[in-house]
Amino acid sequence: MPANSTLWLYIAALIAVYILPGADMAMVMQQSAQRGWRGGLQTALGLALSRSLHVSAAGLGLAAAFQRFPSLFVAVRWLGAAYLLWLTWGVVQSLFKSASDTHAAPSPNGLPPFARGFLTNLLNPKAFLFTALLLPQFIHPGEGELWPQYLRLGSILVLLGLAFDALYTGLAVHISQRPARHPLIRILPKLVFASIFTLTALRLITG
Repeated sequence: MPANSTLWLYIAALIAVYILPGADMAMVMQQSAQRGWRGGLQTALGLALSRSLHVSAAGLGLAAAFQRFPSLFVAVRWLGAAYLLWLTWGVVQSLFKSASDTHAAPSPNGLPPFARGFLTNLLNPKAFLFTALLLPQFIHPGEGELWPQYLRLGSILVLLGLAFDALYTGLAVHISQRPARHPLIRILPKLVFASIFTLTALRLITG
């Protein structure tokens, strides 16, 4: 197992990533504001499952497949960008609904929160590459089998992400329950979510 100082460095790197606005955070907060605690936590569990798959794939060396077959990476990248733009369109559509209709209606695009969280992270190849590049930096071949080290570090990655997603769920639920006296206050979060999804999609498209 990594030394304590190395482990804390790893945790600090994860925290830095989880506090930065991104598609995962926007998805959790959007679903939380729309569906409450239940929707937010279901989205968080979907994200956690996807991150677990990223960790497993990193341990199995899937990053080498992306390097060997660049077209595979490009295909996943474009698929992820298309999905995020699809989410953006769903948010834009909801802007034209009344506040009461928005809270009563099912989530845009018809996907349940768990699936939306899962796909948001899974179809982002850069999220996988982050995992694939980060974990080996804290793996020490001289300390025994590699897979148990991947399992320990990957568990920290998934659980810490789940903790942050739960925090964002609570924040979004708290904000959504406060009365919005001005129309701009009602639509501003949706504009922010749509912007984040669009910017993330553009980052995927431009590489």
